[in-house]
Amino acid sequence: MGVEVGAQTARSRALAVLRIRSRALAVALLPAAVAVVLLVGGSTGHITGGSWPVTRLIVTVLAALVLLAAAGIALVVARARPAVSPTVPIAEASAPDLYRLVRDLADRLDVPPPSAIALTPDCDSWLEDRTHPAHGPPPPEHRDEIAGARGVGGGAGRPRRAPAAPVLVIGSPFLWWMRVGELRAVLAPVVAGTGPSAHPDIAAARRFVRGLDAAVAVTSEPARGPLVRTVLAGVGWVTRLLLRSCRGHAAEMERGVAAAAADRAQAVDYGLRIVAQEQVGLAYAGWDRLLTRVALPAWRMGRWPSRLDAGVVAALTELSRRDRLAEGFASRLGERPACDLLEEPGSVDEAASLLAARLFHGGPAEPGPDWAPVDWQEYPDEVVDRTWRTEAARLHRVLDALGVRHPTDPTQPDQGGPTLARVLDHLTAPATPATDDADLSIDRRAAYGERDTGVSLNETEVEVEAEGEVEAEEEVGEDGEPVLGSERTAALAAGLSAELAREEAATPAVASGPAGGAEQPGPDWSFWDDGMLPLFPLQPPRSGRELLADHVTAMVCCAAMDTAGAAPGLDWLDGPALLVDGVRAADLGPRVLTLVEDGDPEPLRDWLRHLGVRPEKPVRLV
Repeated sequence: MGVEVGAQTARSRALAVLRIRSRALAVALLPAAVAVVLLVGGSTGHITGGSWPVTRLIVTVLAALVLLAAAGIALVVARARPAVSPTVPIAEASAPDLYRLVRDLADRLDVPPPSAIALTPDCDSWLEDRTHPAHGPPPPEHRDEIAGARGVGGGAGRPRRAPAAPVLVIGSPFLWWMRVGELRAVLAPVVAGTGPSAHPDIAAARRFVRGLDAAVAVTSEPARGPLVRTVLAGVGWVTRLLLRSCRGHAAEMERGVAAAAADRAQAVDYGLRIVAQEQVGLAYAGWDRLLTRVALPAWRMGRWPSRLDAGVVAALTELSRRDRLAEGFASRLGERPACDLLEEPGSVDEAASLLAARLFHGGPAEPGPDWAPVDWQEYPDEVVDRTWRTEAARLHRVLDALGVRHPTDPTQPDQGGPTLARVLDHLTAPATPATDDADLSIDRRAAYGERDTGVSLNETEVEVEAEGEVEAEEEVGEDGEPVLGSERTAALAAGLSAELAREEAATPAVASGPAGGAEQPGPDWSFWDDGMLPLFPLQPPRSGRELLADHVTAMVCCAAMDTAGAAPGLDWLDGPALLVDGVRAADLGPRVLTLVEDGDPEPLRDWLRHLGVRPEKPVRLV
């Protein structure tokens, strides 16, 4: 009963959308109809004399202009390419078991099967209409790189005809974290949506709305000349008016389709679907953590992890060891994972990982000398170690530019080398009389002008261990950020921001796409351009305070590796980690923040003495 109600609601709303299209067509034809009546009346002698000839001429010219404008708008709407989600297409030959699972699921639901399957580097699944001619494969190609399903759509003589059924887009983390039964339960309501989508009225209404949306995007692009801008402005006004008129009906139509699909899927693995929804939330949390903490540092270094989906399993397994609430999730790993439904899961994971780097960071479209893949085993040396030494080198370059001298203690060896002592001495706030504290606070506020819109360096809770001391109220700038320890600390943070901006500006533009057709699975690059990248940036730009804290942390880690035998490591939940005797040093971040924000080096010096780190010794930089 619920299926019929939802389907009827969707169809009634689809008819409302189509009625709006019919009314727009009637408005465009009305002047032409009046002109025809006047012309026929004049030719038959029924409408003659007086001002009728002038009226006939004016109405005829007006009708011609309206028809010309309507034809132009219809042409823009018809030729505009609707937006398509960037995905990794999965051919049926590369995943026959996955296609078989989806078709069996469609048979159980009594709905048409999706025309093809594609993967997206996100924790979501949906149906996507790719029936527009622009979404078909190019004529020279003899294989359907998007659909991957043979025998669907037109024959060999019509290569650009797209299949009528929508494409099933599956989040790639689901395939690696979920078991086969869980994936089937999660996909059941999605695949059930092909039933209402096959109705002619709903399909026509969707094509009309998507065409209007694409036309609005076309009219919003920068034009070349004033005449083109004027024409596109008129087309944009009409399409936006039609889109606003259809918005409510289209939204209700999609809700009806979703309700009908959900009701139809109730009978398929209902109990397992409840459990699988818990895995959806867990996979989302692990995927977000992996991208922001692990993948992002590698992308900034010109490396992209080639097994992100496999990393989700490692991250969530680590979470199950740390969190008692996730203890039961690790026991699932003995069951068959959904990635076994792929013939070559490694190549698919690599393609999805490259697409994730493209979407979330704006990296190049294909690997190269400055954009190379990295395995998880090589991550500590290729990413963590290089990141720390590169940031330490940048820190000393800025210190050189600021004219900061090396320590003058004659007992320290190699006084001209990059040492941690140089950084500590520069960031240590000079002692000032108590009477000058107010003036110093004002100077700090004026010197620190950076805005911090990102995440702090370390989110772990800091326990203040000072006994018998009265905690002073933290100084805060006008933007709500803690004031840095001194003016020269703020100058160093500003210098690091400027240096990093220069390095990013000197980076060459990314490639627009692969040079030739690749046989292995890869993203469908032709559906979106480079000017929009990254589509989904993970984090806002780091503030000067965050940059300084990151660079000081990198310098400390370099000194610990070169003088105390520490090693770079990878924490699946927190990213780069410093390992001391095989154990992660988790208490470094708060001590660095104390130095940066308060100019107090004593907590960090105590930490260095405890580990046997020698700040006066030069470190190796990139």
